[in-house]
This record gives sequence, structure tokens and C-alpha cells, in this order.
Amino acid sequence: MFSFSVAAVTFGVVFLAELPDKTALAGLVLGTRFRASYVFVGVAAAFAVHVALAIAAGSLLGLLPQRLLATIVGVLFLTGAFLLLRHKDEEEDEVKNPADQSFWKVAGTGFMLILVAEFGDLTQIMTANLAARYDSPLSVAVGAVLALWAVAAIGIVGGRALMKRVPLGLITRIAAGVMAVLGVWSLYEAVVG
Repeated sequence: MFSFSVAAVTFGVVFLAELPDKTALAGLVLGTRFRASYVFVGVAAAFAVHVALAIAAGSLLGLLPQRLLATIVGVLFLTGAFLLLRHKDEEEDEVKNPADQSFWKVAGTGFMLILVAEFGDLTQIMTANLAARYDSPLSVAVGAVLALWAVAAIGIVGGRALMKRVPLGLITRIAAGVMAVLGVWSLYEAVVG
């Protein structure tokens, strides 16, 4: 049975938890570099997979050793920061044309980035907890997916709007810096527990 109130509560909780998270940053960076619709399709598909995992077996994700998870996330963030800074594009201030980047390549990049970066994330665990609490997996799934898609869209559209006012090179350096800080913070959490 579908419950609009459960879906609305889930949407609100997941949206607020995910808004300041790395998803908006990832969407912003991808949105400045590639066609927004291609990015959104990949990101949206990854979030659908994450919600399905959370609904089906989310409680098991909470059993992963926190230090291991924090270490993996930290290394991924530092790798992402390094790759952003290393990337030199001769057309730095332009979004790549669809002919330059195929739908499958761009959507696949968005999918893999979110699939790996969001694995075991707070919102995934929250989604599993909400599904267990309300005993309405479909309602929780719809609310969580819509919330995650909304945050991704805000990040992607925000990235496109920001690029019109700020050079892409500066956005890339700032994003790499933020990712490096998040990577160091995750590694710090892994060490101190």
C-alpha cells in the first residue's frame, strides 16, 4: 500500500540530509563539464540502484566497519581531487558538446561516480531505517528517490548557472579543494574512529 505521507516524510528527511552532501558537489562538477541531461540520467539511475539496495538490504550496510568505509571514501575523494586538478582541457571554459562526449560515456561517468561515492552513505542507511520503521517500502523508495533526484538536479543546474558567471577552471580548482578536504576528513575519521 502506498502512503503519500510516508513518501513526503521520507522526501523531506532525505532531501535535507543529502543537500549539503557530496552529491550536490558531484552534480555541480559534472554539470559544468558535460551535457546536463546526460549527467542527470546517469546520476538518477545510480540513485535508483542505491535506494533499491537500501530498501532490500540497507540494514546490512550499517554493519560495514565504519573505519574501512571512511578510508575508502577518503581515498576516493582524494583521487577525485587529483584527477580534477590534473585534467587540462584546451577548451576549459566550454561545456563539451554531445558529439565530443557520448550519452553512454557521460551517463556512465555520472552513474559510477554516484554509485561508488554514495555507497553506505547516511541517506542510504536512513532510507533503510525509514523502510523498516514505516513498513511501507514503496512509499519510502518513492520519497527517497525523488529527494535524491531533486538534490542532483539542483547540483547539476547550479553548476551550469555558476559556470556562466565563474570560469570553469576556478570552479574545478574549488571543487578539487573541497573534495581534498572531504577526503582528508574521511581519512581522519577512519584513523580516530
